Amino acid sequence: MEPLLRVEDLHVSYGAIKALHGISFHVNEGEIVTLLGANGAGKSTTLRTISGLLTPDKGRILYDGVDLTTLPADAIVRKGIIHVPEGRKIFANLTVLENLEMGAYTLKDRREIEENLERVFKLFPRLKERAYQMGGTLSGGEQQMLALGRALMARPRLLLMDEPSMGLAPILIEEIYETIKEINRQGVTILLVEQNAHMALSVAHRGYVLEAGIITIEGTAQELRENPQVKVAYLGGE
Repeated sequence: MEPLLRVEDLHVSYGAIKALHGISFHVNEGEIVTLLGANGAGKSTTLRTISGLLTPDKGRILYDGVDLTTLPADAIVRKGIIHVPEGRKIFANLTVLENLEMGAYTLKDRREIEENLERVFKLFPRLKERAYQMGGTLSGGEQQMLALGRALMARPRLLLMDEPSMGLAPILIEEIYETIKEINRQGVTILLVEQNAHMALSVAHRGYVLEAGIITIEGTAQELRENPQVKVAYLGGE
């Protein structure tokens, strides 16, 4: 079966600086796939290129058999690929409800928007409690919930998640990751970028390790957990 997402020989630069050196990987429908690596390895660049925020120098991005490589970001969103960026990027001066409605800007059917809103509030009851609170007044964990909820308002088929655990207390990280598993159980395919390798490998089906813009290791989550190099570099030598 053809993967939902296939990245082929992707090269990306920031001016004269090469960020990705011909990476290739795939994500099957229904999977959680994680990209692991240190800061500057090219993980966020990969997500930003898939979502149309960066233009590759070379290579192809195929989604459900369609070449996305030259499409603008808004067209990619309309195809069902939604990016939850690093650092949340919520609208601090809008209420929680207004933030969520911004996520549904591609939808025209009011009933569908209301159904999506109920789904988000069921996943994140705290957002319902704070529906009329300004986004900028939420805690870090609540802002991450809001960023996730906003993404789900568009009914994504593929969710790109960049560092969802960044800056969160351990108990909140557990909560966010339980929600990621639930979103996946509900049928959303997820490509997850994460420095917290323990958490990423606890939910992922498969993963790839990026080092200086090159994929150096790939395998199932279990294989990566048992890989000596991964243990030393990302799992604290366990």
